[in-house]
Amino acid sequence: MPKNRLFARSINFVFILIILGIIFNPFVIVNAGERGVLMVFGQVQERILNEGIHGIIPVVNTVRKLSVRIQKQQISAEASSKDLQEVFADVALNWHILPMEVNRIFQQIGDETTVIDRVIDPAVEEILKAVMAKYTAEELITKREEVKGEVDRRLTERLQHYHIGVDDISLVHVNFSERFTDAVEAKQIAEQEAKKAGFAVLKAIKESEAKINLARGEAEAYRILQDSLTPEILRNKTIDRWNGNLPLVTGENTLETIDLTRSLFERGVKTAKR
Repeated sequence: MPKNRLFARSINFVFILIILGIIFNPFVIVNAGERGVLMVFGQVQERILNEGIHGIIPVVNTVRKLSVRIQKQQISAEASSKDLQEVFADVALNWHILPMEVNRIFQQIGDETTVIDRVIDPAVEEILKAVMAKYTAEELITKREEVKGEVDRRLTERLQHYHIGVDDISLVHVNFSERFTDAVEAKQIAEQEAKKAGFAVLKAIKESEAKINLARGEAEAYRILQDSLTPEILRNKTIDRWNGNLPLVTGENTLETIDLTRSLFERGVKTAKR
């Protein structure tokens, strides 16, 4: 009987240890993509727990685990351009807590949700307003990459002070008021119509120049032809075309004598002109 009692007491002691071990867990596991903030009676320590299993003193030590993975936050902000146009921007921000500074960010700000509410959202809205106020509405469209680069640079500098790293920022949508959008569309249509009119004028000018050049060419050819028609050439052409019959001209009570040489010459001129 004494042995049985001793065995039973041993079993009870083991069960008590197991229960105490469950209640007062002396180990903590930090999962992949996390860091553990170690505290002693609630006071944040310099030591940061990396991934893996760590021994702690129950009751004395507590551990708060924070994610250091890249997180995505979408933010909508309203701003004004340099020419006082309303701008509505949707921003996608990829960010992460700096692994070696998780104890500082937890001590100064809090967990991830608090970081987003108190730091990230206000910083993005403020920087967007400051940057977009430097550009006109048209420049916000044509210089989109430049605007994105400046927002990225400013936001990176700003969030570093809060132990946050910026991986990337995207201007998903940049929209304007309906009135401005209609005005831009009307301007584009007017520019297209002006370009069409300019092309029509240019075409008419080219066609006119072509006709003038053609007329000049024809006039020059006619002048060269006239210069080349000497009396001898015209006489020879007339003789070549003469059928051998002399012209006869009669009139009422009139009989005229025709100068054959002159007649042949004039006929040659007319023939050459044809």
